[in-house]
Amino acid sequence: MQPIIITKKNIDALPKTAGVYLFYQGNPSARSGRGNLVYIGKAINIRDRVKNHFNQPSYRDNLFIKKVTTISFIETDSEIDALVLEAQLIKKNLPKFNVVWRDDKNYFYIVLRQRAQDKLPFVEITHQKKDPKAHYIGPFVEGNALKKTLKYLRRAFPFYTTSRHPATKCTWCHLGLCPGPNPDVAEYKKNIKKLTLVLQGKRTRVGSSLRKEMESLSRAQKFEDAQKIRDQIMALERVFQHTHVIENQHSAVGDWQLAEQKLKKIISVDKVSKIECYDISNIQGKNAVGSMVVFVNGAPDKSQYKKFRIRMENEPNDIAMLKEVITRRLAHPEWEYPEVMLIDGGIAQLNVAIKTLRLRSGQAKKIKVISIAKGRQELFIEGKKEPIPLKNLPQEIYNLIKHLDDEAHRFAITYHRRTHSKSILKS
Repeated sequence: MQPIIITKKNIDALPKTAGVYLFYQGNPSARSGRGNLVYIGKAINIRDRVKNHFNQPSYRDNLFIKKVTTISFIETDSEIDALVLEAQLIKKNLPKFNVVWRDDKNYFYIVLRQRAQDKLPFVEITHQKKDPKAHYIGPFVEGNALKKTLKYLRRAFPFYTTSRHPATKCTWCHLGLCPGPNPDVAEYKKNIKKLTLVLQGKRTRVGSSLRKEMESLSRAQKFEDAQKIRDQIMALERVFQHTHVIENQHSAVGDWQLAEQKLKKIISVDKVSKIECYDISNIQGKNAVGSMVVFVNGAPDKSQYKKFRIRMENEPNDIAMLKEVITRRLAHPEWEYPEVMLIDGGIAQLNVAIKTLRLRSGQAKKIKVISIAKGRQELFIEGKKEPIPLKNLPQEIYNLIKHLDDEAHRFAITYHRRTHSKSILKS
């Protein structure tokens, strides 16, 4: 698939179909080649998504969008094809502004590891390539889309998702998504190979192979086996023709523009595109952890979430723990600072966050701090004497604040439970 190239002036010539788009600084056919490729993205609707980059640029878009002079695109038959193609092109070309924002910890990989008891592979999603014995596919940019894709592909190629299986059939077995406790080893290995090829962008090859296999079984009058392959072909076709895995960024950003205007007025800032929310979780100071969740244009961006294992002495001091987490976060300007930080807590948490930020210089010093006191259901805002009752906020702002806080709490609790369990096992 060769990309079609247009100039920035001809955006209206872009197709309104799923696919991948590439932004260049200069002419992509020049000798500099991939050196002037600045960004690669995927979309449900290429034209709308590209227009959105220019007409409603996000905080990140503003870092590169003025450099873009040339655009190329590749149409795909489905959203899953776009997801897979995006991963292939990023891996091959390493565009500057995809690489700037993400490292191995933030990309997503599909990893195939072997089960200890029978050496059969099981499938997981991971952030890092740590195991030299494992097989990795990726990198993929969007975790939610990748999870949905695996969920749908499991209908065509049932696979294990854990290293052990119970002696009896599990829930996934009854749904036809898991090979069960006594798999047909040869068939399972063939399915995993086909799954791998599909995720590497070789779906056509897999479809052709399946059809040849079905015809061969029919000629041998193994009609029951041929029927299974036919069902597999149909399942694979349904997955690619009728499933949606990419979020509609255009609609999401359009809705966000309305909410952003209200939020800017309430907290007195010029711009809000990135918000970070923090929460602390511990039991009397033990196994304390902190969480940082990130919303971009009003929606969670889980690829930017961070977990912090509290390093200070084990004592129940949430204020000091919060100070430690924010200090450690500010030591990473490469994560891109937000315009707003939302803190879980009241006036004391707000003040310690403000004090910690004011010790910094540059962009970090400009971050606006707000905090949510859940007991009194109030929102404290830096620079304003009186808090705002949450019930008095516009509905979309109330929903955003609650979503941020709930997500930070969920992320912190999940990490704390895992850390606490490991601590108990260790002791």
